[in-house]
Amino acid sequence: MSEYDDRVAVVGLAGRFPGADSVPEFWRLLRDGVDAVHDYTEAELRQLGVGPGLSADPTLVRSGGVLPGGVLDGVAGFDAELFGFDARDAPLLDPQHRLFLESAWTALEDAGCDPRRYDGDVGVFTGVSTNRYFLFHLLGNPAVRGGGPDDWEAQLATRPGADYLPAQVAYRLGLRGPAMAVQTACSSSLTAVCVAAQSLLDYGCDLAVAGGASVSFPRHRHTPEGLVSPDGRCRAFDTAAAGTGYSTGSAAVVLKRYADVDPDRDRVHAVLRGWAVNNDGAHRAGFAAPGADGQAAVVAEALARAEVSPHELGYLEAHGSATVLGDAIELAALHQVWRAAGASPAGSCALGTAKANIGNLDAASGVAGLVAAVRAVGEGSVPAHVHFREPHPELGLGTGPFTVPRTLRPWPRGGSRLAGVSSFGLGGSNAHVVLEQAAPPAPAPAGDWQLLPLSAHSPAALLEACRRLAGHLENAGPGPCLADVAYTLATGRRVLPHRVAVAAREPAEAAAALRQAAAGARGAPPLPGGAGPELHAAARSWLSGEDTDWTSYLKDRPGRVCTLPAYPFRRRRHWIDPPARRAADRGGPA
Repeated sequence: MSEYDDRVAVVGLAGRFPGADSVPEFWRLLRDGVDAVHDYTEAELRQLGVGPGLSADPTLVRSGGVLPGGVLDGVAGFDAELFGFDARDAPLLDPQHRLFLESAWTALEDAGCDPRRYDGDVGVFTGVSTNRYFLFHLLGNPAVRGGGPDDWEAQLATRPGADYLPAQVAYRLGLRGPAMAVQTACSSSLTAVCVAAQSLLDYGCDLAVAGGASVSFPRHRHTPEGLVSPDGRCRAFDTAAAGTGYSTGSAAVVLKRYADVDPDRDRVHAVLRGWAVNNDGAHRAGFAAPGADGQAAVVAEALARAEVSPHELGYLEAHGSATVLGDAIELAALHQVWRAAGASPAGSCALGTAKANIGNLDAASGVAGLVAAVRAVGEGSVPAHVHFREPHPELGLGTGPFTVPRTLRPWPRGGSRLAGVSSFGLGGSNAHVVLEQAAPPAPAPAGDWQLLPLSAHSPAALLEACRRLAGHLENAGPGPCLADVAYTLATGRRVLPHRVAVAAREPAEAAAALRQAAAGARGAPPLPGGAGPELHAAARSWLSGEDTDWTSYLKDRPGRVCTLPAYPFRRRRHWIDPPARRAADRGGPA
């Protein structure tokens, strides 16, 4: 390693994906080999504003990744009040912005960071897709107030685009570091992660939120040997590969300089050892065609920065476009990098892509792949590659170190687990990240009285938070360390007006008290007398609405950040129907 520590820790993860409302659900989906791509019904297509002309087109791709909750409710629901939006502005906000606001909030929770109490600058780096909600639903819609029907500039000025998302996140969450939009097509979100990591090493910020979001509507058409798959499935590296399928989702990671990690308090999901960004330049068949030399160069540069040989990687989360040309060029580039480093045993590096499970999240696909790789190095297992039946003969999979697992399998090599993540944007902007597993945390301390403080924006959200935490404590396997739970709740959650506190020595005892609080009738049970005066004083301060001094209270108490259920957003529908559907509802032409 170099003289100073140029590694970056991944300390927070969050996301909503097709078939998965959280990162743990996403990982289970990958482990179980679930195909989460949805086939739209005619009614669902009409609900999304697809008119009869397009619906009758046999080339229309009638499938795509849909968020849990339904084809419309999954993106129309938003906790507007929590983020400070009123009833007029919320329906005009790009759903991609809504999704990423929630992901950023949840990722900071997972990192154990309340920005209002964080002593440092938090940067935000984002990439999103085209605002299709504005194009298909709002532009020229008589239901939208503003300028006249031909006053396009007025409508554009009031509909924030990709530029405004990072500033929106910084404003709504109170982040004072750099707020930067990173737009490189499909590689936007992974490039945003690279820019965020470099900003940390340059001391542009002390903590960074990075990622992206994409909302895709079913308006893609399939053409033979084109970009889009006829059934919306991504059969990467398979002989049946016929294109990519677009999906909806969002993900965010929180990054911190590894040198600043507190081994007694922080939880690290994985470590970024190296990263690189480049462009293919003009050495390729056309603007939309990928370039093998550029892709090989970005992978090699990231490995060199990480001081890692390609032969040390046990898994590579590929871009996996699922087009014959794209897959062939990606594999050619990888073979080029591995051959330059010498011979490597066959099957020594597993190859996969989350696109096979959830479809292509476009601008958010890179960070989705990163989250998948973070969980893989942490768990020490490689998920099954959905839809992979027979390798495409043009890829040369049988002549190199790569193997595509058809079932869940353990990590293919010993030693520290290392993985690579690739994301390539149309137009040739490439990004690659090298990940390493984090060091295991110290053993949990023995049980003692712990105070669990919870708060929420509304009484209903508070009761749901109690229920979720109780369920987590009841079902978390061997049982989480209650000191970690108490520490995370006290220091790593936004302080909100509606509050409750329970005291316990064991997870089961805490779950029972939370269940009683969630019942709502008698409130939380009184704190046990044996909990001690210091705990009672902290509880009184918290419940009375004071600015509780958790730093002093927790100074000599053990505890580190741990994964807990996310804030229970109270989503309500904020949506404006497209003009065509409104006309159809009135009996007019659609």
